[in-house]
Amino acid sequence: MADLAAIPDSWTVWNESEDGRVVLAYRPDVFNGDAFPAPCLPTLYLTHGKRTRRPGSNPGTADDDWHVTLYLEPEVHLRETNRFPARPAALERLVELAERFDRGEIDYRDLYQVPREAYFERLDELTESGDLEE
Repeated sequence: MADLAAIPDSWTVWNESEDGRVVLAYRPDVFNGDAFPAPCLPTLYLTHGKRTRRPGSNPGTADDDWHVTLYLEPEVHLRETNRFPARPAALERLVELAERFDRGEIDYRDLYQVPREAYFERLDELTESGDLEE
């Protein structure tokens, strides 16, 4: 079983709740408004129930309703279903997505409706080399 100690160094545990929810942030040291815009901070969420649900409405959030979502921006996310019957399986997927993103294996270009080529080039450098070249 995976645990949060297995995430790549490029990811930071932004929040870990007592109820099992986890938020990871990718390279918050560079997504600070100078090198990369802060709203573009890639984040991974492990939630109990869908993260996109409206507050106060969470039908069917039983123990078997865990979700993992990768966001590149608030409205831009990886469009794949990552729903799991138990938290350990969801945590394993969270770590796997963190590793794949860090290695540059997730094609984030397809997630954007409007291409942002300069941003993509900089993000390519960051995910493939692990370092941001100034």
